[in-house]
Amino acid sequence: MKRLVMTWMAACCLSAATFAAGNQPTTEKWEGAVNVNKLSKYLKLTAAQHDEVANICEYFNEQMGRATRSSKNQEKLIHNAVYGNLKLMKNTLDAKQYAAYAKVLNVTLKNKGIEVK
Repeated sequence: MKRLVMTWMAACCLSAATFAAGNQPTTEKWEGAVNVNKLSKYLKLTAAQHDEVANICEYFNEQMGRATRSSKNQEKLIHNAVYGNLKLMKNTLDAKQYAAYAKVLNVTLKNKGIEVK
């Protein structure tokens, strides 16, 4: 009986450790693919806004790619890329569109395992 309990406890600890290890934040997963057309439809952008958002997304992808490849100051570079993107988007989008975009960006970063403080 004691062996059974010890085996069960070891299995639970191992599975908990495996699950927790999979949820660690990482920036190696960023592949920089932002679908501007879907984003444009979701935010209901005008033609002028669409062009500006496409340029901002391209710039953001470059900055995030540079940040994730960096060995020094990676966290600071990611922070600057995300907040720079939000600042540019705030100037381009209206308040309702910006709120929706901020939610989408937040969910995307969390899904990629990137935490911005």
